[in-house]
Amino acid sequence: MPARYAKPPSADSPFWKAFEVVTTLNTKLFRLTGGRIGGSFGKARILLLHHVGRKSGKERVSPLLYLRDGERLVIVASKGGSEKNPAWYHNLMANPDTLVELPREKRSVHARQANDEERADLWPRLVDMYGSYADYQTYTDRKIPLVILE
Repeated sequence: MPARYAKPPSADSPFWKAFEVVTTLNTKLFRLTGGRIGGSFGKARILLLHHVGRKSGKERVSPLLYLRDGERLVIVASKGGSEKNPAWYHNLMANPDTLVELPREKRSVHARQANDEERADLWPRLVDMYGSYADYQTYTDRKIPLVILE
């Protein structure tokens, strides 16, 4: 069992409402500026992931950090180390063919979870890109999924 250094906010915490406001603003700025604003976070790049609610059928967009791996894009279903995977992950696994927006580009992709071998290669690169991922993994017993968009 991993050591727990901190606990992410509970699902009913006001933090997640505030987080939703910030992600909505990020999405608007990303689109308005072609990714010049809202397209990066430190050395990590941001994409806009389109997904459809598996229960609601509602179209949604989530700004997410990503890693380029050749032509593939890799995203992390961390939700800050929460005990549950983010809703976008479940939506994407139910409907894996989708669209992503990158600065000055929209791309159709197919999503799949990275296998163990891919994860072994990608995880250190993701942690190098965004060090908090390593912390997030210590907050939860779940193995944080990596999703490959190809």
